[in-house]
Amino acid sequence: MKRVVIKLGSSIVADDDGELRADVLTRICDAVASLHGEGKEVVIVSSGAIARGMRIMGLPARPGAVQDLQAASAVGQGKLYRAYDELLRERELISAQVLLTFMDMSARTHYLNARQTLRKLLDWRVVPVINENDTTTTDEISFGDNDFLAAQVAILTSADLLVLLTDIDGLHTADPRHDPEARLVHEVTDFERLDGIEVGHTTSPLGSGGMRSKVVAADMATAAGIRAVICNGVREGALQAVLAGHTEGTNFPPRAARHSSFKLWLRYAKPSHGTLLIDAGAARALRDDGTSLLPVGIVDVHGSFEAGDAVEIAEHAPVAPHPDRELSGSGPLLGKGICNYSAQELRRVMGMQSKRVQEILPRATDEAVHRDYMVLA
Repeated sequence: MKRVVIKLGSSIVADDDGELRADVLTRICDAVASLHGEGKEVVIVSSGAIARGMRIMGLPARPGAVQDLQAASAVGQGKLYRAYDELLRERELISAQVLLTFMDMSARTHYLNARQTLRKLLDWRVVPVINENDTTTTDEISFGDNDFLAAQVAILTSADLLVLLTDIDGLHTADPRHDPEARLVHEVTDFERLDGIEVGHTTSPLGSGGMRSKVVAADMATAAGIRAVICNGVREGALQAVLAGHTEGTNFPPRAARHSSFKLWLRYAKPSHGTLLIDAGAARALRDDGTSLLPVGIVDVHGSFEAGDAVEIAEHAPVAPHPDRELSGSGPLLGKGICNYSAQELRRVMGMQSKRVQEILPRATDEAVHRDYMVLA
């Protein structure tokens, strides 16, 4: 294990009153210093700026309005980072504050720039302390209390381990706060089997995430070949046990069939701007043969998008709408890809053979979505 990403939710950083958990942060920084001393690289992803700002401003509850959340974050962010910086400096470690937004993940150029910056900081033996830039984001839950962000950072930095710290022992068969019969799930190797488990959205009064966002983050990380663990960051010794390789919390082993960072970015970070409905023959070719999608196989185009935008691809269902899809005539989702045409262009040439497409759009490529820029569901 060379590189570790440790994510702290708001409930780890602060108690229900918004007061920093100094003892918890001290233990975590001790663990970071220990790893650093062994020659390992560590990235901290921390929520808590809003919680800290709420405490400083004396707000009685987490605000609902976006501008209030942004203002609370602006008050709290610097103070939160200063706490980390002081604790790490006491352990002779240099830290760097890194603030990211959803756009830094969704725009490929920004994504690559963020990766280069983080890797350079690690080369310099600096500990990045990362948070979402809540002051400018327009969706206060865009990163699910930073769980999504932590998974993206783990992928960006090619981490070996992602540790998601929460205030309970891990994923349970039900919410242990409300069900005394809830049992800890020690390991998850098949995410589809979680359908029978109550993976809820319960959060602390200060946070915006929940267990579901942590499971999604673990799904993302393991798809990149990164081990993930959800464990209790408040309980003394839990994080140290995970870092020592012992069984603790809920473990998500890395999956053997790992995806490229580009396809993981496309699947999880790149927002879709429309949907292409395709015929049965094209759907079969995508699923079974791994082919590109040509305009001839497209039956309908939904949404407004430009060339280079991401689109979802679904099979056309002419008999009845699929219950799991919002679009009329849309069957199961097949995948997602970068489209080489705008929506307007595709509506002109959908269903046509390549020769006819070239006559109408002389500079168009043969593929509406190339297989190298597509990820199947």
